[in-house]
Amino acid sequence: MNIGSIQQIGPLPQTDASTTPALTAEQRTLIQAVKAVNAAQAFGEDNEVTYSVDRAAHVVVVKVVNKSTGNVIDQIPAEYVLRMAEKINGG
Repeated sequence: MNIGSIQQIGPLPQTDASTTPALTAEQRTLIQAVKAVNAAQAFGEDNEVTYSVDRAAHVVVVKVVNKSTGNVIDQIPAEYVLRMAEKINGG
């Protein structure tokens, strides 16, 4: 998976109980990749990969999280990079 292309996905659609908007091909690919990594337990039995969109920096954030504690083991991009991107984007 090309991590560089993940940053260009943009915000995920908002969902509510009445509608489920269509996902873009890039979003579907990201979801499938996260599910595959978690199913393979690539980061261990106790950890899982999650993703979210940092709205201030306008980038996708991928985290390795301990399922039991909720502690973030690793994050791409790092928090300081997100804050730099936020400042560049006028935040």
